[in-house]
Amino acid sequence: MNPHGASEGHSYPPVEGGQPGPVDIINALREFRTSESAMRRRTRSSVAMGETDLLALRYLIDADAAGAGIRPTELAGRLGVTSASMTSLVDRLVAGGHVTREPHPSDRRAVILRPTPGAEEEVRHNLNQMHQRMLEAAESLTPDEVQAVMNFLMRMREAVEAVNAASAAVRR
Repeated sequence: MNPHGASEGHSYPPVEGGQPGPVDIINALREFRTSESAMRRRTRSSVAMGETDLLALRYLIDADAAGAGIRPTELAGRLGVTSASMTSLVDRLVAGGHVTREPHPSDRRAVILRPTPGAEEEVRHNLNQMHQRMLEAAESLTPDEVQAVMNFLMRMREAVEAVNAASAAVRR
């Protein structure tokens, strides 16, 4: 049981007067995150990749769309993985036909990573429908609602980052 009398993973009772309140917002956010996690699992399953592999591929697709290749060391930094893990991840993506290694255009010792056309199509096919529905939901908001949502999400990010910073300080 949590402090509000509901079992973990279940919605809290409605607030007095039937008007949604702060706890309802947290519940809605939790339900969204649960749905998003389930969607990510389905996507990973459909493309037979782990979450880090899929995230790496998304970075590469976005960079490629911007006309840039990414070095493995840069990708490792973005993903927060070691160089050994990065080598293994790139080997998996290359072996799966999702990524190619290409010579760096100005540094002969380096390589850049690029998604294969098939990988981009596969990932986009699996995510486009979901992204379109999410965009439609966002487009249905009034300008005031957009501002309220943006403010709320910024505050939530700050709250989470403050917890992370406090946890890191305690571990030192």
